[in-house]
Amino acid sequence: MDRLRAVEESDRVALRTVSLTQPLLWLRRGWRDLVRCPLPGLTHGLAATLFGALLIAWARERFWLLSGAFTGFLLVAPVVATGLYRISRDLQRGLKPGLGDALRAWRPDQGQMVIFGLLLALAGTGWVLTSAALITGFSELPVRNPQEFLKNVVLNEDSLLFPAWLALGAVMAAPVFASSVVSMPLLLDRKVNVLTAVLTSWRALLENPAPMALWATLILVLTGLGMATALAGLVFVVPWLAHASWHAYQDLVDPSAIEPRD
Repeated sequence: MDRLRAVEESDRVALRTVSLTQPLLWLRRGWRDLVRCPLPGLTHGLAATLFGALLIAWARERFWLLSGAFTGFLLVAPVVATGLYRISRDLQRGLKPGLGDALRAWRPDQGQMVIFGLLLALAGTGWVLTSAALITGFSELPVRNPQEFLKNVVLNEDSLLFPAWLALGAVMAAPVFASSVVSMPLLLDRKVNVLTAVLTSWRALLENPAPMALWATLILVLTGLGMATALAGLVFVVPWLAHASWHAYQDLVDPSAIEPRD
């Protein structure tokens, strides 16, 4: 019965079709929000960067674990960005939000958001463990640092480990992306449950496959660039993509038929 209700509620959420280049507009709007209200975004970005630095310090000689952890970050990024969705929403409403407003996005009554956040964290953890098991189990040579990962996994012509690692990561990441691309903003914005939000997210992706493919590519590229700058770029990339994701939700979904959360 709950599943049927979720399907019916998701069907009440109207979807919009966007152009192929619309993700570029989301990035422009997201950057504008970051410039207009920088403190919450840069605080989130700095926290993500510091977490990454601590992760490197802990696993510096365990790159077989570190590679999965950093790619797993992409799976849980929608949770990290939750407070910044609220900042973008408040800016749209003509308000002057601050860091406190971003933190209040995780109020105790937001049970559905907590549930979905835990599910994404579980998916991220699953990928980290799967990635580590794949690399340690099938690499004939040690993978303790980035150089060994590049030499013994990526550039190893005698092994199919790297293509298999990429393929498995794509298989695990694709449904997570489809399930989360608009779910967290919808849960923040409207009184829906997790299943309704996930179904709506899948519908939005299937309605706009080409723009969503470009959006996923842009997320990967910008996050990769942020990591490639000794993580310093993540200070800006994390909030930029978070704000842009709110505008993706706004363009893809018309939730006016659903009761607003506040």
